[in-house]
Amino acid sequence: MSPSRPAAVAAAVLLAVWAAPGASAQPAPAPPPAPAPATSIDADGTYQVGTQLVPGTYSSAGPIEGSACYWKRVNGEEMVDNGLTKKPQVIQIEATDTAFTTNDCQPWQRTDAPPPPQPGPGDLLGQLGSFIGKGILSGPPR
Repeated sequence: MSPSRPAAVAAAVLLAVWAAPGASAQPAPAPPPAPAPATSIDADGTYQVGTQLVPGTYSSAGPIEGSACYWKRVNGEEMVDNGLTKKPQVIQIEATDTAFTTNDCQPWQRTDAPPPPQPGPGDLLGQLGSFIGKGILSGPPR
């Protein structure tokens, strides 16, 4: 065998390996970007605010038929607000909330409607809540 023959065989082998499908040294494709946070909720579950759900005002037509709509807002381990109702709902999911949970509610949709008013100290429910909180949770007046 002449010295040029082994060099030709080696070159042919290298060419075959280099040209073979799947043998290229190209980098793997980058993973697809994470989906953008949603502005609507169509199913029961817990949604992470900021990554899965955009903060804002959301409305639901109320519970699915034959049920009661339950929802809950949390910030870390602390429950911020919740509701169990058979009526339509409008709620404010804050940017400081970490998660929103919904069960047996019709779809939630982000809306431009103003957030619902919060009961003030002049409201009967606000006064009743203050009274109950002071009398029952704190014990009798001193």
